[in-house]
Amino acid sequence: MPGSARARRGPRGQGGAVRVLVVGATGHIGSYLVPRLVGAGHEVVALSRGTREPYRAHPAWERVERVVADRDAEDAAGTFGARVARLRPDAVVDLVCFTPASARLLVEALRPTGAFLAHCGTIWVHGPAAASPLREDDPRAPFGEYGTQKAAIEELLLAETRSGGLRTTVLHPGHISGPGWPVITPLGNLDPQVWRRLSTGEELLVPGLGLETLHHVHADDVAQGFERALADPGAAAGESFHVVSDRALTVRGFAEAAARWWGREADLRPVSWEEFRAASGEHAEASWEHLSRSHSASTDKARRLLGYVPGHTSLEAARTAVEAMGLLPDGRGTLSA
Repeated sequence: MPGSARARRGPRGQGGAVRVLVVGATGHIGSYLVPRLVGAGHEVVALSRGTREPYRAHPAWERVERVVADRDAEDAAGTFGARVARLRPDAVVDLVCFTPASARLLVEALRPTGAFLAHCGTIWVHGPAAASPLREDDPRAPFGEYGTQKAAIEELLLAETRSGGLRTTVLHPGHISGPGWPVITPLGNLDPQVWRRLSTGEELLVPGLGLETLHHVHADDVAQGFERALADPGAAAGESFHVVSDRALTVRGFAEAAARWWGREADLRPVSWEEFRAASGEHAEASWEHLSRSHSASTDKARRLLGYVPGHTSLEAARTAVEAMGLLPDGRGTLSA
């Protein structure tokens, strides 16, 4: 609806309730974002595949319009963008876009509407860290399908905005943590044996010296970043932002702090990557994917332009997940589950 009153009243500048469509609304971030948006007075449309309820129950969901859609199938048919546009959002938060082709379809459908598009990226767009902390405009060398595709999506979206097209912004979370799903361990994988060994004081093999960094973020802090971007698209449009905790943790520092949750001292033995791979099996590749990047990202830009202030440290974000998994001490210094 180019030139319509509705197109002109999209979220511009500070404040104002608008109609927000959240794609992937019942996932990690959406479970926290949707209640935030409802609480801020926005009209919220929650679009998901309909295969699960939000990770976090909240009465705000009773005030949300729910829409079920299979994005993969509709992208393949070329209909997903049109479906989103027909729902007449003033703003779209896209939490589950993983290819430039999918992003392009949505941009083309939204371009005539005057909507604002906020996309969820990842700090993996940086590839191996060359400086610390990373800034959004640092030179990049992404590798692997996920980081490479996300970097291409960011380039597409920001070029669209800077050329005078659809207003977009990209938020890059770290390792998203919170209650209801497994959390990246101090070894950069999802192996539950890492938590067991830390909880019992057993020896834990650590590849290298354990000085690589991991940058976690609580899902609610990522949601905060999106809420703040929607509140001030004038500052957010055409920009990308890191949304992470205040500081990253080293492998060794994370493991030692986590062991203290169970009243233990971490027994860490540095080994070569070859020995670690032989001992860790299928989990070793995930460790390499995380630790070879060794990310520590700056939030200065998000703080300055959006007013973003993370509410959880990396350690606090990880602990909320471990606690929800039933793995904290039961009073006898052992695992409760």
